[in-house]
Amino acid sequence: MDEIDTIKAQWARQRPDLDTDPMALIGRLMRLAQHLSKEMAETFARFDLTGASFDVLATLLRSGPPHALSPNQLLSTMMITSGTMTNRIDQLEKQQLVRRIKSTEDRRSVQIALTEKGLAVIDEAVTAHVATQIRLVSCLPDKEREELDQLLRKYLAQISD
Repeated sequence: MDEIDTIKAQWARQRPDLDTDPMALIGRLMRLAQHLSKEMAETFARFDLTGASFDVLATLLRSGPPHALSPNQLLSTMMITSGTMTNRIDQLEKQQLVRRIKSTEDRRSVQIALTEKGLAVIDEAVTAHVATQIRLVSCLPDKEREELDQLLRKYLAQISD
């Protein structure tokens, strides 16, 4: 029995007509997401990053050399507004982790590129992030992790459209 089971039992006493199985599943998923987010935020903080700034830097890193994308290309990988993206870029620029490179062909066009400092920070941060993720899933045997991954993939595919 966990806290979710206790809540479910309380609902069963108060409203036995309700099927609270979905409530239990979603409650556990939400608590798990909160726990995972907290753990990963602690890792990001070690590098003076937030989840949002890590996401931008990691996107630039995984894009490959020269580790530069247009703001629109960055936006296409994240579910945020252009104003939010501009704010994130401004903050990362203040930390000297990215720089704006003006196009020689179109003065209105820019690329957002990792600086040397940004490349070093995100390279170290992503290594720590992966180690955190490994630690967070290590309590499950490989087979169970694969099964859970498949179930979650299926579930997300069915509710995401």
